Amino acid sequence: MPGPKVAATLHCPMRRFHRLPCHGVIVGDSSVADLSALQGSWTESQYLKLTDQCNRLIEFTDGCIEILPMPTYRHQVILRFLFFALFPFVRDLGGDAVFAPLRLRVREGKFREPDLLLVRRAGDPRCRDEYWLGADLVAEVVSPDDPGRDLVDKRADYAEARVPEYWIVNPIDETITVLVLGDGGYREHGVFRPGQQADSPLLAGFSVDVRETFATTLPTAQ
Repeated sequence: MPGPKVAATLHCPMRRFHRLPCHGVIVGDSSVADLSALQGSWTESQYLKLTDQCNRLIEFTDGCIEILPMPTYRHQVILRFLFFALFPFVRDLGGDAVFAPLRLRVREGKFREPDLLLVRRAGDPRCRDEYWLGADLVAEVVSPDDPGRDLVDKRADYAEARVPEYWIVNPIDETITVLVLGDGGYREHGVFRPGQQADSPLLAGFSVDVRETFATTLPTAQ
């Protein structure tokens, strides 16, 4: 019989994990799992099994898990716009693009869930079915609950994974920051604002209109 829903706080010696309340997640058999008991000692295989069966986006770093917030409607509309712009361009080049949820293995003991991932060659051996071992470009739509996750933490994470290009799509200030990997980490190719085209050094000829990217009309309350 499933146990009661447990309210707990995830404690981990890493920044930001300790702030995350955990009320459990629904796993495959509809039971509610309390994730706090193993915090700091999760194994990679346990994380993979959990995320295969649960109903939330969860990331993993050296024994600690982070439950990501549920995406908002605006987040998803922005993501849809980017994917519809990117996918046909990449496909015509012989590559492939996908969107979350799909795990990206940064290194042993670290997984992320980028909003968008692409490779320039379809059939790239890094594109495993259960998770990817790398990507040529990733994009994140900044979440308002913790902008530093996408602006700072994941900038370091994707540099560690040696992802050549990282797009930070920020609805808070309506900017798109395009980062290119160098020897010492990422450098800014550009910070693009409404009225400009955000372009990709990796994908010659590809760009998106920043104003159109954020032109989301939300429904009004009835």
